[in-house]
Formats: sequence, C-alpha cells, structure tokens
Amino acid sequence: MLDAGCGTGRLTAELVEALPRGRVVGIDLSQNMLAAAREHLRSALTGRVGLVAADLLHLPFERAFDGIVSTAAFHWVLDHDRLFCELRRTLRPGGWLEAQCGGGANVAVLRKRALGLATTPEFSAFFADFREPWFYADAEAAAGTLDRAGFVDVVTSLEPAPTVLDDAEQYSEFVSHIILRQHLKRIPHEDLRAQFMTRLTEAAGADDPPFALDYWRLNLTGRNPS
Repeated sequence: MLDAGCGTGRLTAELVEALPRGRVVGIDLSQNMLAAAREHLRSALTGRVGLVAADLLHLPFERAFDGIVSTAAFHWVLDHDRLFCELRRTLRPGGWLEAQCGGGANVAVLRKRALGLATTPEFSAFFADFREPWFYADAEAAAGTLDRAGFVDVVTSLEPAPTVLDDAEQYSEFVSHIILRQHLKRIPHEDLRAQFMTRLTEAAGADDPPFALDYWRLNLTGRNPS
C-alpha cells in the first residue's frame, strides 16, 4: 500500500496497524516531514513500512501497489492530470485509490482576505508574481481528471468541514505555519510578516463564529482496470 504524501507518518502508522499483511510505503517530497515520520514510525520500522523521498509527479514505482491512500496532500500538486496518471501507473491491475484533499471553496474567506491584503501598498511589491500554492478542484472536475487518467468506478464528492480555533493566538499560529506559509515566505521582514498575520487574525476575530476556517474536503475513489 502507498501513503501518497505521508507527512509526519501518522496515517502511515494507522495503515500499518490496519494491514493484516504486506507493506506500506510512505512518500513525501519534504526531508523534514520524512524525518518526523521516521521518528514517529520508529517502532513500526520492522520491514512492514518504508519511507521514500519522492515527488508525486515523478513517482519511482511501476505496478507496485494494491492500494493508494492519501490525505491532505493532493491540493498541493497543481497538475492533477499528471498526478493521477502517475498514481494509476503505480497501481497493479485492479488496484484502488482512496484519497481526501482540499477542494471546492476551501478556506475561501481566508484566501480572499490574504490576496486582498497582498495588494495593499505595504505588501504589493512582495506579491507581484504570486500564484496560490494550491489547486482546489470541485467534485465534477476531479471525476473528469480521474476518468482521463484511466481510473474506473470513480466516485467524488465534496463535504464541508468547518473548523473553529480557540483564540487569536492559536489562529495566528495555525494559519501562519499550516496554510499561509508560502505567502509569508514572500515577505522578507519579520515585522511585516507579523503585521500581515495580525491584520488577518483581527479580521477573523470579527467573524461569527470568530477564528473559523471554512474547510471543504474533496473525497476521491477510483480503481485501476483489471
């Protein structure tokens, strides 16, 4: 089984526990994530799990897996046509894909505010050629992409997953480290990065409910033809 975009290895560990026999391979492009996964999976690294540094658009496998599982990874890949062709290539005949990622209007409120703030005089010079680092497909478009890649028995759906954080501190920390880290990398000065986050956090504090994130999850299922 392949954990595509394994991150810190938490899902990988659950897959190893759930798998009656066989092996799980976790892949991620980030060496930092793989180091965290290696630490998290230390007790499980007994031949049943392996970790590989790999790009989802250039997978070093061919007909290697019976199943692919992924969570919160595919929206970081901008070319979904190539992504799903690569994933199907790694599956054995009859192999399956079960995945969830951001989709549709995911975090639309925050994205609109961040892009608006990026056009203001204080920040516009840092975002002149900026492109959002995510691709959020809707269910219909995702189904078409899976079909074009050669998957069958395709099922896709969107579901809301609103999340409310506890307070301004938690909101600022979560958004800056998880959602907007690519935005903040564009701002070279620490005081300006803090100002950027302060203004976004203040706006979120005035929402009802305050400090909410409008998450939308895209569910994806498909099978490689036998």
